[in-house]
Amino acid sequence: MQGIIIENVANLYKVSLSPFKPGTSGDGTSGDTIAIYEATARGRFKREEISPVVGDLVEIEVTDEENKKAVIDKILDRKVYVKRPKLANITQIVFVVSSKDPKPDLLMLDKQLAFAQFLGIKSLIVLNKTDLDDKIEFEEIRKIYQNIGYKVVETAAKNEIGINSLKKELRDNVNAFSGNSGVGKSTLINAIFRQDVTLEGEISQRNKRGKNTTTSIQLYQIDKTTYIADTPGFSTFSIEEIESKELANYFVEFRDKMLNCEFVGCTHIKEEKCGIKEAIQRGEISQARYDRFCKIYQQLKEREEKKKW
Repeated sequence: MQGIIIENVANLYKVSLSPFKPGTSGDGTSGDTIAIYEATARGRFKREEISPVVGDLVEIEVTDEENKKAVIDKILDRKVYVKRPKLANITQIVFVVSSKDPKPDLLMLDKQLAFAQFLGIKSLIVLNKTDLDDKIEFEEIRKIYQNIGYKVVETAAKNEIGINSLKKELRDNVNAFSGNSGVGKSTLINAIFRQDVTLEGEISQRNKRGKNTTTSIQLYQIDKTTYIADTPGFSTFSIEEIESKELANYFVEFRDKMLNCEFVGCTHIKEEKCGIKEAIQRGEISQARYDRFCKIYQQLKEREEKKKW
């Protein structure tokens, strides 16, 4: 019997035996009853230094049908694996950015977008809390990212504005919701399901920063072919798997401009005759995006230097 791991708490796994595999075309209806088993993993996984993670497609052996108990026999080949937070086989990352409270963290967003490109995963940007943005500053953010090819959905989760548009973009994917604490990930998920399936956080009025309330990764099933993951706040989000010299490859608007760089191995930082810098001068690349690229590059470079020691 094959299923997908939808939750892992202290190495006790919940496995959903869905009639359809995520990422395949379906009618989106709930239809058949979906059985969920509580499973442990075979001891050999530990000996082989392999751990099942949320999103894994697995084969299980049922040990107690009445109480829905099972053992995980096999982990099927992973198409994608994210080390932190541990997730497998996600097909789309939904990057949630708040328009206000907390203020938009575009440096974090650009790190995550680059990492999604590195993993070969689709990206969707959600600008949430647009109802709190009296100056409509989120429109400028939307333009920047739409102009370079990213899909952007505007929402006000508390008022269920934009939820239907978001649900359309989630269809037929295993979606991981990402973003700093307090941006409204859990509120969005609850609005999608029209019930409190996750614990909503609260915004500290003292420092306007979110208090992380999600304590474990959990996969929720919207329909036969669509899942969404609520993950702990990405305070530990890391993109150190990307080498600093390769970072520009994962800024989508940089790729064709790099062909105009004079020097092979151009870092696009100090060099003068750089195709990316020339594109910025022509207004073809956002100066703000480039500035954030430089910060991320420097962070990766410093980490690489520390590893040498």
